[in-house]
Amino acid sequence: MSRPFVLCLTIVIAGALCGCEKKPEQSNATSGGTEAPAPTNRVDINAAVRQNLGITFAKVESRNVARTLRVPGRFELLPTAKREYRAAASGTVELLVQQYRAIAAGTPLYRLDSPRWREMQKELADAEASVKLAQAGADSIGPLLAAHENHHTEIQKAVDLWTARVSTLDQLQTAGGARGDEVAQAKAAMASSRSDLAETLEKEAELLARKAETAAHLDAATSRLAFLYEAAATLVGVNAADLRSPSPSDAKIPRWRTINGIEVRALAPGIIDAVNVVSGGVIDQHAHVLSTVQPDQVRFRAVGLQSDLPRLADGQKASVVAAQATKGTDSSEAASRFTGTLTLAPTADPERRTLDLILAPAEGTTAPAWAKAGVSAFLEVVTSGNGGDELAVPLKCVARDGTAAIIFRRDPADPNKAIRMEADLGLDDGRWVVIKSGVAEGNEIVLDGVYQLMVATSGSITKGGHFHPDGTFHEGDE
Repeated sequence: MSRPFVLCLTIVIAGALCGCEKKPEQSNATSGGTEAPAPTNRVDINAAVRQNLGITFAKVESRNVARTLRVPGRFELLPTAKREYRAAASGTVELLVQQYRAIAAGTPLYRLDSPRWREMQKELADAEASVKLAQAGADSIGPLLAAHENHHTEIQKAVDLWTARVSTLDQLQTAGGARGDEVAQAKAAMASSRSDLAETLEKEAELLARKAETAAHLDAATSRLAFLYEAAATLVGVNAADLRSPSPSDAKIPRWRTINGIEVRALAPGIIDAVNVVSGGVIDQHAHVLSTVQPDQVRFRAVGLQSDLPRLADGQKASVVAAQATKGTDSSEAASRFTGTLTLAPTADPERRTLDLILAPAEGTTAPAWAKAGVSAFLEVVTSGNGGDELAVPLKCVARDGTAAIIFRRDPADPNKAIRMEADLGLDDGRWVVIKSGVAEGNEIVLDGVYQLMVATSGSITKGGHFHPDGTFHEGDE
């Protein structure tokens, strides 16, 4: 490296810290009468220089720069990412979680001591008693019908016997062998038996009607109890089968009898977002207690111009990138973006002549950690897939030295050196610019610190001078 280049780089790094300091004059002639080394386009960027100048690198990538539309926007939560928990009944609330705490599904959120639950327990007890009474009534019909059937059978036998007896006596009387009073008594007994049979049939009809009635009562009582169990399950936030199950403390009684308060649990994982009550407070039914969010369930909403509509369509491939480039020599922009398909809003803004562009992450992908609701970023939409990608670097890697575009490529053979190059630029999208020659995919180009290196190696910028602590540059030694 030539001595003027080293001197200029030293001025850039240390001048602002040194302030105005008198420098000894230097002879124009080199010591020993030898000539200065020939200029070179390589600059030393050892670890100390990289640290002092804050130098970072960006890799040359193959990108579809010319056919990418870039639109600003912001992240927002998906409608399914937020969940509200409201009081199912009035009562005294006791919080069991803290705001901004991460929770899993099933985590207890708050406990509610509600008079409505006591009333529900009483209704459940009455409903169970009604079911038992209806069941007892239905169970009693069976033995009654069996006894009545036996009675009916005996009476039918008596009727058959007396009918046969009367028929026999009538035949004997016709032949002159039977007395009239005997025939009359037989007929009277037959009539009495038939009367008993008619009463038996009437009683049987009553029993069948009673059987249908008790069955209807049992069905109504059972249905009411089932509905009460569902209502109670909704109130306490547990499954109806769990309410019917035996209590852990006493297997002889159902669980609902031992529940003293309503404990509400999380239905989905997330983070406690808003808490609208305090422990010990009395709240009304349907009061908003707290809400949770799943911060990773986001989508991106950008505002595009209606003039871009001919280039946009539902289902286009798109991606979201951070508003500021990721720093660090080993960082990759791919880690700070996510991709998906574009959705155009069904309506546009006629006054501003804009249209909302919405991008939800593709199925199976997750948004990067920085993608939180309200964070600004950029939507990049590939408007055309014709043609191959071109080599490109971030536009920030390019510095202007007069009319020349300058980039610094890290020497692949010596990572402690950077090669100054006049960039052969192509199209840019406002963030990335095509490099037509001089670089290969994967080459590292100076990103942060490119301006300082350009100043240090410029032939058009005055190098004789010094920096003040406030960052201003002054010609001369004083």
